[in-house]
Amino acid sequence: MAASGGAPYSCASPCRALGRPFYSQWDGAELTVRLDGAVQQRWRLTGEGPSAELALLQTAAEGEACRLAALAALEAAFVRADDPATLRLMAPDDLAEALRLDGIADDDAGGRLLASAGMLFQRPDLWLLGAGSGGFPQTHMVSNGRYHPRRPPKPKGLLYARHIPWLEQTLSFRVADIGEDLERFHRWQNDPRVAVFWQEEGDLAKHRAYLEAQLSDPHTMPLIASLDGVPFGYFEVYWAKENRIGAFYDAQDHDRGWHVLIGEEHVRGRAYVSAWLPSLVHFMFLDDSRTQRIVGEPRADHHQQIRNLDRSGFAKVKEFDFPHKRAMLVMLLRERYFADRLWVPRADPVTGKQGA
Repeated sequence: MAASGGAPYSCASPCRALGRPFYSQWDGAELTVRLDGAVQQRWRLTGEGPSAELALLQTAAEGEACRLAALAALEAAFVRADDPATLRLMAPDDLAEALRLDGIADDDAGGRLLASAGMLFQRPDLWLLGAGSGGFPQTHMVSNGRYHPRRPPKPKGLLYARHIPWLEQTLSFRVADIGEDLERFHRWQNDPRVAVFWQEEGDLAKHRAYLEAQLSDPHTMPLIASLDGVPFGYFEVYWAKENRIGAFYDAQDHDRGWHVLIGEEHVRGRAYVSAWLPSLVHFMFLDDSRTQRIVGEPRADHHQQIRNLDRSGFAKVKEFDFPHKRAMLVMLLRERYFADRLWVPRADPVTGKQGA
């Protein structure tokens, strides 16, 4: 997971507040954070694991840009230090106080400032590029006999981006666009490997109607997943209470679920699953802070997918019968995802190998 000690390592951290990404680059133990090519901050990381310490050496950024550059530095440092829960932070008083107010840093019993990975990754600043659903006022309505919150209008464009260290690529999710995505969606749905599970093969007209229905349905969000801007898969994110799954468990107002289609053959395997699956969960938790549970309903005999879900922290709740399949209800709690830092790969429960 950590970058090799001798070689420079760089990543981009999208920033919705500024509309441009910060670029973080290591040279040995020193980290440079840039914005639009200009150096914003320089940091030094010493130690690793729970004894790691990140110290600010120089800053040219002020105010909000200074705070956001520090978040980008912290993201890079947690990766470099091999995923500790916390790291010690040396920063000027004004920056330290801003990070305390964000909930990212706090003083330990000895008065040392500690930054928390679990709190950092709950901040939307570096990953969530849209407005998110959490600010939409809450009022309830009834549709199809189900009482649920009114859902926000469908967003457009790029919603989430995250640099994946073990792939050295940027993973992103954007809302599907019929004009741009119909032909590839049609090709993916007619792939025999996809059709076995989705059972949606057909002609172009059928797939146009399918995407139109998803885009017009308030409870679903059809997404295209890309690596470095190249599409590889189609995901549907849905509010569980109005979904068919809501009849099979006690769905809460902001529970969310998902369906996945990996359309490109070369984007399959453990390293890719350990990138897109935790990132998709991360997006759903960031999009609305009221979402406490993510659910799924894979086919009960889809053993590989269930193993992937095990490794990603999902609990197996029960098997149940849809009209078209025997399904497994799986669930991941917000508290577990952030407390156990499940955005990084975990060992396979059977083989013991890391996800990356």
